[in-house]
Amino acid sequence: MTEELVQLVDDDGALLGTAPKATVHTDHTPLHLAFSCHVFGPDGRVLVTRRALSKKTWPGVWTNAFCGHPAPGEPFDDAIRRRAQQELGLEVGSIEPVLPDFRYRAVDVSGIVEYEICPVFRAVAAGDPAPNPDEVSEWAWSDVAEFHAAVAAAPYAFSPWLVMQLDALAAQGR
Repeated sequence: MTEELVQLVDDDGALLGTAPKATVHTDHTPLHLAFSCHVFGPDGRVLVTRRALSKKTWPGVWTNAFCGHPAPGEPFDDAIRRRAQQELGLEVGSIEPVLPDFRYRAVDVSGIVEYEICPVFRAVAAGDPAPNPDEVSEWAWSDVAEFHAAVAAAPYAFSPWLVMQLDALAAQGR
């Protein structure tokens, strides 16, 4: 297996270089490129996942379907399909950007920083996930309105990037 690299970027998103993913997420995480994906079923319900307890950051919190980092030179659509398969054992299609300019910085209780230019996408899955237990401990299909209400009622139970994404989508009337 080859070492996973992340793309380090400047504040404008210009590529500065790459670094091994395993060394990037620290208390001084450099700005890097990522993506976040919200997955919907054919019935319109949204897939929510609970991060595995072994995850380095935000273990055990509920979040959107999955996130990841595009490899150097890898188009977002390809990275999203790859990561959906790796993390969730899921094939996704109808990939579309919903927050192409999303970026965030958040600090986990352990002090680890997430600092990403992180376009947000929407995708559709034809079936149920078969998640990698190193990535996801639980998953559920949720009614969108009920999911938004749960996040609004208890934002601390969800990843900070999800809360910020839902706020940004609401500001756009989505």
